[in-house]
Amino acid sequence: MSTDFEIVVEGEYPGDPEQMWDAVTHNTAAWLFPTDGMPGVDVVSERPTHHVNRMEGTDGWFNQLEQVIEPRPGGRSFLRWVHSGVIQDDWDNQYDAASRHTVFYLHTLSEYLEHFAGRSAVFTDVQGPAASGGPEGFETLRSALGLTPASVVGETVTVALPGVPASAATVDWNAEHFIGLRTDDALYRFFGRNAFGAVVGLTVHRFGDDDAAGLPAEWTAWLDGLYG
Repeated sequence: MSTDFEIVVEGEYPGDPEQMWDAVTHNTAAWLFPTDGMPGVDVVSERPTHHVNRMEGTDGWFNQLEQVIEPRPGGRSFLRWVHSGVIQDDWDNQYDAASRHTVFYLHTLSEYLEHFAGRSAVFTDVQGPAASGGPEGFETLRSALGLTPASVVGETVTVALPGVPASAATVDWNAEHFIGLRTDDALYRFFGRNAFGAVVGLTVHRFGDDDAAGLPAEWTAWLDGLYG
């Protein structure tokens, strides 16, 4: 049975309101996923303080994102992020997944504004094979990255990631279902969606000028080998 939901996250972020506005409305590929071409309609667009985008479907279905932005001292911004809509089945699990993903996405927004503000990204999204959906799927990936559940945020690790040589990366997030790594030219996000009935996934937000066209195939091969 369909049930309405609302997820609200508030916090202070690096970057002034203009930078925040650009990040949440136009440059979403740098920290979330590309939203160009999505069927939503801007029902409020008051740069740089208030933005609402809404999608509607049949039988009362809708999905809406609202951002309220306020200036803070030191060139920072306060953001109130509200995601509301309709979950059509498995409410508890889907709401839990959406809530946890929102917190991680907005952490990634903070990382983007702190380290890569104003830069465009080449976005890569890869899903693991069916075998990564098992109970230990995400811990297998964590181990392959050279991390443990006790790895400390801020720690520097050396990782060999598909498409790049072995290099230093900073652990910016290490939680039960999510991992974030940051290098000088990219944000790497890892998702333990096996906990929510799906498979392990990852996104790469690459800010260098190099050609990243081969990244999806390289990451897919890496994940297939990891769970093969």
